Amino acid sequence: MKQSLTLALAQYAYSTSIEAIPASVRDRARQVILDEMASACFARRGTAGQLAARYATSIVGPGECRILGTQLRAPPPYAALANGMAGHGDEIDGAHVVGGHPGATIVHAALAAAERQHATGAELLNAVVLGYDVGTRMVRACGGVFGLKSRHHLHSDLLYSVGAAVAAGRLLGLDALRQCYAMALVTFQANGLISLFDEKGHISKSFSNGQYAFAGVSAALMSAAGLEGCEDVLGGRDGVLEAWGVEDGPDAATRNLGQDYAVMGANFKFINAGYPIHAPVEAAMSLVADHNITVEEIESVHVGMPANALRVVDNRQMHNICVQDMVSAALVRGGLSVSDSPFPAILDDPAFARIRARITVGVDAGLEHDQPNGRGANVTISTSDGSAVSRRIDHPRGHSLRGPVMWSDLSQKWHDALPGADVDRMLLLAHRLDDLEDVNELSQAFIQSPSASL
Repeated sequence: MKQSLTLALAQYAYSTSIEAIPASVRDRARQVILDEMASACFARRGTAGQLAARYATSIVGPGECRILGTQLRAPPPYAALANGMAGHGDEIDGAHVVGGHPGATIVHAALAAAERQHATGAELLNAVVLGYDVGTRMVRACGGVFGLKSRHHLHSDLLYSVGAAVAAGRLLGLDALRQCYAMALVTFQANGLISLFDEKGHISKSFSNGQYAFAGVSAALMSAAGLEGCEDVLGGRDGVLEAWGVEDGPDAATRNLGQDYAVMGANFKFINAGYPIHAPVEAAMSLVADHNITVEEIESVHVGMPANALRVVDNRQMHNICVQDMVSAALVRGGLSVSDSPFPAILDDPAFARIRARITVGVDAGLEHDQPNGRGANVTISTSDGSAVSRRIDHPRGHSLRGPVMWSDLSQKWHDALPGADVDRMLLLAHRLDDLEDVNELSQAFIQSPSASL
């Protein structure tokens, strides 16, 4: 009898071990875990982060897991929700070459399950690598980020909940059949129409990643408690792939498991903006620096991008996923940083309004041909003396295809962004995560200050 798709992934999840993961993959996973936890700590004071923590602690009493950036605790699913929501709250959490923000869901689901189980750091590493492998493959199996948007009006990050479920299930010690049930149970709790991108704020966009983390943890706990579900929710009749999958979906879901590790495709952010905006900002600022262009001299700015990326960030109501807003702010402010958001204060600056009116965007034929699903940009700045200069950036800083991100890069990022936290201890514990006997030692380091609370 042919093995079901869900069981194939469940058996892989059950069989994984830290010893089988190459050293380079473990190091990337350590960086991802640090960056995602720090993102949640950083954004805790933002609107999404505060609301998530208040909600989580208002529904239930204290639990086993830390709400990062505070002294508060909550039961595992609610901690995962609060941390996942804060993690994506300021758009500084990692992205991925497949698309979306797997870390905001998978890392925080795995962390909550690991804290509950008092798991070792090695077990957390193994679970995060596993969650990325399963979650990103499910997105590919359903046609990718843009396929899910165009064909089904779905926010593709909902499929990272499947990765979150198997990661949490691995930490809870679920056998293969129980992992199948966890994957079924998570599908009842995760959904997301892309209408969320039309909100003015960033609340439901942040909430979606937190909810997918919540769903992953709760599904694994439900399965451990004896609840059941369809045994082949992924590949069976009326399942995920029949609903949303593409022709080679089953192969995409299992191809090179245990050989090609999806966490190696993780991308890191160094400004708080939607990822398609990073290359335009980098290109614009490099032109200004290289050609000594002042804001007053700029007559026009044209941003060329692949069509899919442009649709994500063209004239959006949320400032930090609007390419026109963020490029204008960067030019007026002389750059962007993780720690300093220009909005809403810059809206009253006449220089911002002037530059904002002079920005045009469009599809760049070269990028559309070379990387239709990429995150590159080709920026042209024209000046008052009649000259024009252009710069193409194929992969922004922090992109996995541009080259490795160094620990020193992450150290500088978080020392700048978290002045009230013991970033050196965060880095030390993340570096030696394989050797930690209890993950709770790591999570306890992620507070803003000794008295941080909400």
